[in-house]
Amino acid sequence: MQVLKPIWLFIRTNLWIIPLAALLAWGLIRFLDPAPPRHLVMTTGAEAGAYHGFARLLAERLDAQGLTLELRPSQGSLENLQRLSADNPEVQIGLVQSGTADLLGRTERNSLQALAALYHEPLWLFQRAGEPVDTLADLNALSLSVGSEGSGTWAVAKALFAEAGQQERFSGLNEGRWQALGSQDAAAALLAGELDAAFLVLPADHPLILQLIADPELELADFNQTEALAARLPYLNQVRIPMGLLDIANNLPPRSAQVLSPVATLVVNQDFHPALATLILQETREILREGTLLDAPDAFPAASPLDLPLSNEADYYHRNGVPFLQRFLPFWIASLVDRYVVLLIPFIAIMIPLFRSMGPLYRWRIRARVFRWYGQLRRIDRLILHDEIQAVREKELASLHKLEDDLTRVDVPLSYAHELYTLHLHVRYMISRLEALPADE
Repeated sequence: MQVLKPIWLFIRTNLWIIPLAALLAWGLIRFLDPAPPRHLVMTTGAEAGAYHGFARLLAERLDAQGLTLELRPSQGSLENLQRLSADNPEVQIGLVQSGTADLLGRTERNSLQALAALYHEPLWLFQRAGEPVDTLADLNALSLSVGSEGSGTWAVAKALFAEAGQQERFSGLNEGRWQALGSQDAAAALLAGELDAAFLVLPADHPLILQLIADPELELADFNQTEALAARLPYLNQVRIPMGLLDIANNLPPRSAQVLSPVATLVVNQDFHPALATLILQETREILREGTLLDAPDAFPAASPLDLPLSNEADYYHRNGVPFLQRFLPFWIASLVDRYVVLLIPFIAIMIPLFRSMGPLYRWRIRARVFRWYGQLRRIDRLILHDEIQAVREKELASLHKLEDDLTRVDVPLSYAHELYTLHLHVRYMISRLEALPADE
């Protein structure tokens, strides 16, 4: 029981640290990022299109990981960008064709970040067979479709002609020989002989591409400026379409061609929780692992080509792969541990000096129990010095005897016992001095 008294005194002396630590932990948790949500809303594209098809596969894989991905179809990249950059967005992630972010204002564009490029979406230029089209200037005299206004095709075509100093041609569309037509309408006009050429952004295996490449009156343009334009527009790649790629049996196309290609891009806004980036990219990699006609296996998701900056988490993933903890733990557990490790570092940094103060505070408390009696000895010493002791001599002697008796019951740790016994000697010394004084007659 005697051993427990110093321990209890130590605990009682430092009880202040408990509410302080609790307050500190609350403050750090208060300002720590919230846990990742279990529900996301994604804007995709037409329900029959490639974007929505990819999103369905992603939703299935994320559901198995405990994350619900709600899909919202749209008219395409422009509508997806508008949804993502709205003042109070109802979506957090979407699919966007690279190059279309230029359709937004600077403020809206700055609110968006990219997670990855997903797959190539070639910019096909189909022309009437025999038409000599080697440069952009060769298209000036032709009846040409550049995609419906605001579409991904339209955005890329506009950027190409802007490099050639012909952006003004897009202000008078549908008034001259250039038309703003969607993919279906442009393909129909080409097949009917109403257009000389048309730009289309579609996957290589899209039925419209297969239909156009099979028409003997049309051919895929082998554009000689693709390398130069890809160098000027970093969100485009130069892609080679080998002879026979689209139809081996009929050898279509009958010769290889170089085309420009934007990419489908995963884009997020400021409402997207950054911790989910790794999970989504990892599941995306599983979906795209086998590649496509144009994309080699394991080529995507990739960090380029993009026209929006990568988020920090996406950049880390593309450089280093899956974070360390997620290689061994389920995502949600690894995310929780990771968040609280971040919390633990500043907590420890603040608590270490506080813990160091516990020892000095305890020592002060122990010594205070001993030293507070020295005030009484000092007071008596001053009374003796000023010859004022005789009036209170008997009273002070009685108090010193009582103090001597009380000191026998004071309990301190062994490491502080010498200070207690020193006080005993000083009390006995003061009693001897008072007793040696002559009595007042």
